[in-house]
Amino acid sequence: GTVALLWNEVIREKITNFIMNQSKEQRILNFVLQNAVRGDPCSVLDTIDKYCSQKEWAMNVGDEKGNCLILDKTVEEVNPSVALELGTYCGYSAVRIARLLKAGSYLLTVELNPEVAAIAKQIIEFAGVQDKVKLLEGPSQEIIPQLKKKYEVDTLDFVFLDHWKDRYAPDTILLQECNLLKKGSVLLADNIIFPGAPEFIKYIRNNPRFQCTNYPSRLEYMQVEDAMEKAVFLG
Repeated sequence: GTVALLWNEVIREKITNFIMNQSKEQRILNFVLQNAVRGDPCSVLDTIDKYCSQKEWAMNVGDEKGNCLILDKTVEEVNPSVALELGTYCGYSAVRIARLLKAGSYLLTVELNPEVAAIAKQIIEFAGVQDKVKLLEGPSQEIIPQLKKKYEVDTLDFVFLDHWKDRYAPDTILLQECNLLKKGSVLLADNIIFPGAPEFIKYIRNNPRFQCTNYPSRLEYMQVEDAMEKAVFLG
């Protein structure tokens, strides 16, 4: 898995970027604009999955974990009014979550990289879910404390952690310190085995305020063992 990730994310990507004079994320956007149906979020998701499984690997949650097996099922069960995603990347999971939200509900999605955020914004708009998604640019540790006052968030029903793995644990602690979690709030964390989030797993499973469920899976678009962790806040 490490070798495959190194090849796809470092060596192959750098060579392709140099030859084509554009980023992988820009190539994903172009493929969506040329092949997906505007205003159809499922078409956008299928198109990204096709590109990432057949052309270039990318760190989306992917169709296996994203499909009704884990992410979709969790969002449908929680039926959130206010959701938070940490790690927008190209907007794949934002589109995936937003398409399932009921009327009047919304998703706040946080992305550190402004260039990637600009691409995600275009994909979200192309999918037609921009009315349900607010993209926030900046470090998660700076944005989380601003959610109540600046973005008028009372509490969060659902949080999807899919950003830097070493931020999973501190950001979970920060969400509690900022009183953004209520009884029944659900956290879902991706890639807890590969690349891995050991500090988060240690913290969440040994915290009596959370009830955890593990969902074994595979790394997106690869035959590599991975899993997602669901944690329900007990108050």
